[in-house]
Amino acid sequence: METTHRGDVLDRGDDGVLRCSWGAEPPVYRDYHDREWGRPVTDDIRLFEKISLEGFQSGLSWLTILRKRDNFRSAFAGFDFDTVAQFDEADVTRLLGDAGIVRHRGKIQSTIHNARQARELAAEMGSLAAYFWQFEPRPSQRPHTVTREWLMTVPSTPESTALSQDLKRRGWSFVGPTTCYAFMQAMGLVNDHQRACAVRAEVSALRSGLHVPS
Repeated sequence: METTHRGDVLDRGDDGVLRCSWGAEPPVYRDYHDREWGRPVTDDIRLFEKISLEGFQSGLSWLTILRKRDNFRSAFAGFDFDTVAQFDEADVTRLLGDAGIVRHRGKIQSTIHNARQARELAAEMGSLAAYFWQFEPRPSQRPHTVTREWLMTVPSTPESTALSQDLKRRGWSFVGPTTCYAFMQAMGLVNDHQRACAVRAEVSALRSGLHVPS
């Protein structure tokens, strides 16, 4: 850990780059932090994958899920929700026997059920992206600076709570407010890279140039 001149705590990797306090090690985390986390996503398959994996993470670490992500993708047809929506009890049995993923019956069944809800939602809204991005917070709702201290006190936000409530109303499961906020952070609906993180400015630029689906 390293404290910057502004009092924030970040990690400086062995490459000398300052990253968010969780983002320097192990290498799989560094790659995820540098190349994916916080970058705005409007691809429906990736959005469904992420909210599904956040559900699997419940009670576990994201590192556990990240290390198994390729196995999850193989097991769940690349998270194509049109395909996953057609999974049946035989697929549940198959998935429960797959040691490469988290073998939790409730989470497996939830992912299949949510895929059916996702298919309906995409048909209603035009895309999952159009739906999810309407929950992007207004700039006035965001902190002036993002620090490790602030992040540790914010497990959810009014927007993630609203998203959670709306998804549950639509029949989704394993989508609590904390899960939804982690999803929003990862998919770039907010930029929660710490203020001195080397990646923050790049993510901000990507968000500024984003065409938000509607």
